[in-house]
Amino acid sequence: MKQTTKITFCAICSALSVVFMLLGYFPYLTYAVPAISGLVCMLPIIEINKKYAFATYVVSSMLVLITAEPETKVLYLVIFGYYPILKAIIEKINNRVLEMTVKTVYFNLAVAVIYLLLKFLTTVDVDDFGAFGRYGAVAFVILCNIAFVMYDIAISRLAYVYMAKIHPKISSVIK
Repeated sequence: MKQTTKITFCAICSALSVVFMLLGYFPYLTYAVPAISGLVCMLPIIEINKKYAFATYVVSSMLVLITAEPETKVLYLVIFGYYPILKAIIEKINNRVLEMTVKTVYFNLAVAVIYLLLKFLTTVDVDDFGAFGRYGAVAFVILCNIAFVMYDIAISRLAYVYMAKIHPKISSVIK
């Protein structure tokens, strides 16, 4: 594959990721949009390599910083934007339990970073909501972990479908 073809493919993926992120301005799509947009960074991993996928993430992140809605922006930059790249690296671990542990630790650290960012930027704290706030926050983190595991499984299955159905068509076009 030519260098210009690789760059063009990554630019198209970056643009598509940003277009998905613009959907974050619609209500109720705050959490879904960054997760879907992050899936686009999976395409350069499959078609080219991790280096180009990371470049796609960096370019799309710069554009997302300018255009996207603030909450979706933070979720994309801290968790979902580069998770497919990180997932490809982590899945080289041969121990499935260790692999899932590393993924879960990554996710919980990212959630903690997001919480701290939002706490200092918006001055809203869990303690402001009383007793329900503390228990609600714990329940929310547990539910987020369950959703993250489901997201991880979905990425794997979508990658399989992509390789079976779409990859042969794309590879014939971009050769």
